[in-house]
Amino acid sequence: MSDGKSGAGDSNEPEMKGWLLKWTNYLKGYQRRWFVLSAGGVLSYYRTENGTSGNSGGVKSVIRRRRKNRLNQAEMSHTCRGTISLHGALIHTVDSCTFVISNGGTQSFHIKTANEVERQSWVTALELAKAKAIRAMESEEDEETETAHAVPSEELNVVLKEIAIRLENLRTCYDLITKHGAALQRALSDLETPGDDIAIKTKTVNERATLFRITSNAMINVCTEYLKTAENQGQKWSKMLQQERGHRQRLEEMVEQLAKQQRHLEQQAHRIIPNVASSTSDDEDNEFYDAQSTTSPTFVSPQIDDSFILKYQNRSCFIDRTGSSSETEGDELNNKSEINSTEVKQVTVIPEEEKSVSEIVETMDETDRVILGNGRFGKKSSTLRQRRTAVPNKPNYPLNLWSIMKNCIGKELSKIPMPVNFNEPLSMLQRLTEDYEYANLLDIAAKCTDPCEQLAYVAAFTISSYSTTANRTGKPFNPLLGETYECDRTDDLGWRVIAEQVSHHPPMAAIHCEGNEWTCWQEFTMTSKFRGKYLQITPLGSSNVEFPASGNKYTWRKVTTTVQNIIVGKLWVDHTGEMEILGANKASGIKCHLTYIPYSYFSRDAQRRVKGLIMNEKNEAKWVLNGIWDNKIEIAPVISTSGSENSPVYKTGSYNIIWSRRLPPPNSEKSYNFTVLASQLNEPEEGVAPTDSRKRPDQRLMEEAKWDLSNKEKVRLEEKQRTKRREREAEAEKAAKEGRPYPPYEPIWFKKQQDDNTENLVHVYKGDYWESKKRNDWSKCPDIF
Repeated sequence: MSDGKSGAGDSNEPEMKGWLLKWTNYLKGYQRRWFVLSAGGVLSYYRTENGTSGNSGGVKSVIRRRRKNRLNQAEMSHTCRGTISLHGALIHTVDSCTFVISNGGTQSFHIKTANEVERQSWVTALELAKAKAIRAMESEEDEETETAHAVPSEELNVVLKEIAIRLENLRTCYDLITKHGAALQRALSDLETPGDDIAIKTKTVNERATLFRITSNAMINVCTEYLKTAENQGQKWSKMLQQERGHRQRLEEMVEQLAKQQRHLEQQAHRIIPNVASSTSDDEDNEFYDAQSTTSPTFVSPQIDDSFILKYQNRSCFIDRTGSSSETEGDELNNKSEINSTEVKQVTVIPEEEKSVSEIVETMDETDRVILGNGRFGKKSSTLRQRRTAVPNKPNYPLNLWSIMKNCIGKELSKIPMPVNFNEPLSMLQRLTEDYEYANLLDIAAKCTDPCEQLAYVAAFTISSYSTTANRTGKPFNPLLGETYECDRTDDLGWRVIAEQVSHHPPMAAIHCEGNEWTCWQEFTMTSKFRGKYLQITPLGSSNVEFPASGNKYTWRKVTTTVQNIIVGKLWVDHTGEMEILGANKASGIKCHLTYIPYSYFSRDAQRRVKGLIMNEKNEAKWVLNGIWDNKIEIAPVISTSGSENSPVYKTGSYNIIWSRRLPPPNSEKSYNFTVLASQLNEPEEGVAPTDSRKRPDQRLMEEAKWDLSNKEKVRLEEKQRTKRREREAEAEKAAKEGRPYPPYEPIWFKKQQDDNTENLVHVYKGDYWESKKRNDWSKCPDIF
């Protein structure tokens, strides 16, 4: 099927190319495609091969061949059906002939080869190309960093001194050439004079010519050195000038944008203030504007309007085997209308009566959150461990923010070398564990007999995971590859978590949480960009919860998070976008659509609002959800429906508050705005794995307010991780040269397998961590700290 040709030494030649079978869709199955693996770590596929003619037949045939090659290359560029970058991709072997390339859930290639040998050769080539792409990107970033951090005055002095030396050498050579040239000219003149000493004169001419030739060669060498120095320094300074010009252009754009925004805000304020009393029927038609960048929004306990309008996209999707692949071939979508149809629906929600205070369900206290009786973890222990309620106060260390930020604009967040001054003393694994602070909602959902009502509580749980992010602007520590975190709260909260960093490129964490009557797991990866004024984070992984008693399962993806006022003003966080929670297994067909409303300075609506609608398998609305994502959530049943199909009006019963946020402890702003649970996550604990985040030295030093030592330790750990990665890459290259397979990195407590519903590759818990802890057997854990 594939000739599996390896590229030549030329960097422009592909690393490997050949015919393979690629999964397209359920209508056409696997299709034969021509794959090309470039030296830059990009895998592309085409319908046709870049063919060449047969044996050479003279100059004309060579010219015809070259002309045909150029035409074929142009055709290949034009007919490229899809590409995937290997820098942040995961390569997984499914069976003896099939492998999958995925870049974190947004794009997947399912590829099949003719035999196992061919599959292994392609997988090895892909792994090597991925390693080379990572090294190339890091070396380029290191070069940019060195160039950006060079002191212009010192660098200029060094360059001028070197050029002066080269010029002095040129003057010396010029003087010598002039001297020996004149001597050679005199010797030639003497040779033309008649006499008997011809042999002596000839010898003198040869000597003078030899000296002239030597001096000329020296002149050529000195000129070459001068030219080389000028070219190198010219390229370097040109690159620095280009970077500086780019920074200046971005700054000008930011200033211009701020000026326009301020002018627009002033105009809008004068326009809106006289019309404050007026109202419109559709709050979604309002034009929203950003908050002023010099201040952060002030949030008070808002009064939520129970009547609202919700617009959402009603999707009927054909689940493709490749998941959410962004590359879809044109010839494979002939029946596009059957595969994916989307329509925008607008619904109006009107409550029948006011809230009944007696029916409000308040959030449980921490000590009441365990479901009594014999659950997965048995009865609650009579003695509870005493845990801390706060972390040491954050020290006030000065930092030149702009000196760091100006070189980070436009870069991936994970590639920015940040000091711990921007961090909080928690790792990303611990931050993800905070999602379960209000896991009592899942305990209540497990007891619901109505799947739609159960989904309403699940939706409230997904919203509650954002409740602590409103004023948490510190960056968590990026986990090292193989780093783990456990949180066993079965004695008081009724759940336990095990998390692991399962991939470094792309950064990916896998989390598994067990409750008494539910199991929740997620795979978290993200893309992030710093744009100077704000930082935008887009999660890519999926989250799941399953209730074994009923067999109901629900899946969702998190919404986009934006950190505002990076340069000017106080930092604040907003969450925006659409979230769909889809039912599976026994709950198949049930879905919830949530809309996170973006913050608007002039909106009459409550800020940080979220609206939702729960629909059954017949696409009938059953529950309405309404609230503030950092305050409270209330739900109401739909009792009647009127209006058209695309613009229905739902009349609801009384609203019940099913979740409300607990107030943070006093003076929490002095300790990173941590909640009580967040303060306990990094508390030292005996018996945990040696790879646990609690044992990470730089994070511990930061919590103890030893930031200088923490920064040094952070650099040491990151360099240790890079060294280990280079060792693995060297072993992989050695194995490839020897023609033997080299196994990729495998997580310790998680494994990759296909999801039963979406057939995407996900990391799932193996199930042996807590047993290893009981035996105190950590032999599988690597040395990462």
